Amino acid sequence: MVRRGAIWEAGLIRLIRRLALALIGVALGYFAAALIGSNIAANADWKPPASGVRVYVADNGVHTDLVLPARDFADLVHPEHFADPRRAAQPMLMFGWGDRDFYLNTPSWWEMNPLRAVRALAGLGPTVVHVSAVPEPQPGAKIRALLLRPEEYARLIAHVRATFAPGVPVHGYGGHDAFYAAHGGYSAFRTCNEWSAGGLRAAGVRMGAWTPFAFGVMQWL
Repeated sequence: MVRRGAIWEAGLIRLIRRLALALIGVALGYFAAALIGSNIAANADWKPPASGVRVYVADNGVHTDLVLPARDFADLVHPEHFADPRRAAQPMLMFGWGDRDFYLNTPSWWEMNPLRAVRALAGLGPTVVHVSAVPEPQPGAKIRALLLRPEEYARLIAHVRATFAPGVPVHGYGGHDAFYAAHGGYSAFRTCNEWSAGGLRAAGVRMGAWTPFAFGVMQWL
């Protein structure tokens, strides 16, 4: 009995080691693919105009948001959708997209639940657009400004607007933000950063072909 138990235990240890190595291999392969995809240029010939509509891309180190003039979303984003409607009186709106369960229940990275993150990466739930009313940003290391031609700006706006789905808005983390039902499925292959980059690619901006990580977006701006 002792010998059989020892053999079974040794086999289980070998299986766990193989699974661990396989997971490490998948993670390394994913990261390598992200590096390659992020460095392949879409719209390679694009050049910024001398004048145009100014938009911004914000980066918190993990997640990117598109920061756009509020005037073009007045029919979708209403002050009463915010916990404090007075906070909606800002010239810009910050848009992010992602898994609904993860987004609504992770107000800060310190509160991240690993199981919730795995479910999101597996693409098992619906998505939301997170909208925050913000003042005009100041460009810096984590905020990049971008000038777009009117037709490019129109395509970017269309990308964001098309993400909104019918549904009742939900109050956000504070008085200045709200969540809206969204189209599309979040997964390890279509992340929040790939959504941001997808809008910029649709606008015609020079951007990585596949950018699941924030650095893959910001390196082009």
